[in-house]
Amino acid sequence: MEKLPPFESIAFAGREPGVRLIVTGAVHGNETCGTVGIRRVMEEIRSGAVEIVRGRVTFVPIANPKAYAKRERMGDRNLNRNLNPTATPKDFEDHVANWLCPLLASHEALLDLHSTRGKTEAFALVGPHDNGGAIEPFKHSAIERALAKRLGVKRFVEGWLDTYARGVARRRADAAANPLAADAIYGVGTTEYMRSQGGYAITLECGQHEDPASPEVAYRAIRNTLAFLGHTGEPAPAPVEQYEALRLHEVIDRDHAEDEFTRTWASFDPLAPGDVIARRHAGAEVRAPRQGRILFPDTGARPGHEWFYLAETIKAI
Repeated sequence: MEKLPPFESIAFAGREPGVRLIVTGAVHGNETCGTVGIRRVMEEIRSGAVEIVRGRVTFVPIANPKAYAKRERMGDRNLNRNLNPTATPKDFEDHVANWLCPLLASHEALLDLHSTRGKTEAFALVGPHDNGGAIEPFKHSAIERALAKRLGVKRFVEGWLDTYARGVARRRADAAANPLAADAIYGVGTTEYMRSQGGYAITLECGQHEDPASPEVAYRAIRNTLAFLGHTGEPAPAPVEQYEALRLHEVIDRDHAEDEFTRTWASFDPLAPGDVIARRHAGAEVRAPRQGRILFPDTGARPGHEWFYLAETIKAI
């Protein structure tokens, strides 16, 4: 049997009541900036340089130890998709979910630290505005977005799950589509699960995987979060005033292994109406429908899975 490290979480509690916060790193095993940032903050707490005076903060430096040991995005599958407990675990990530989901549910707030394959400025993904809808009902958008503006980044993206759901609706009409990718629950990751349990959550993309600045972004975001939510008693950081806000509006799938991008795209590259983004294996062009940006272009996407997203600028998060 394959030998893997045990799941690990470390909690610190103050003497006064306060927010129950959880901070996660290495949900994807090759995204280690969060692990570095978390360990740095934990050492400061242990040494007394940082004091937790109220609430509780739980750190998960390595959420997916199998993927982390491999230094790859996944162990058996993408942990940040289809994240739900199951009575019949089939792969390693199912076992992670059975441990991690109850841990998330016991907290009120989540900061999930990631990084990107392509070089890009750090950005945060936030959830929906308050709503009672069927896709992602939510009631904590004010505090979630207030926290996002204190993380130290200047770019924010919303609209993940409803855009993903529209992609699911399209895939369901295609009998050849991947059955998991055609299930709306496959779009649920750490932050979506946290919101489904009554909490609020932010995914912070700290920069490119190997960028030496990315762990510093993660560290500063943790410290700012602890100050803003009152854990350390330090002055709360001021909100960012000048920023770019974007809303995802469409997901484009890769239909065939020979579908190709027309160039090497990076997240947040600008798009003008009619720009040719990609070509299908049979020659059809995939064009930008309107002004905006491309997000999460994935040259390694498998047929039947999301290939890239389109986003438009909005006035504010």
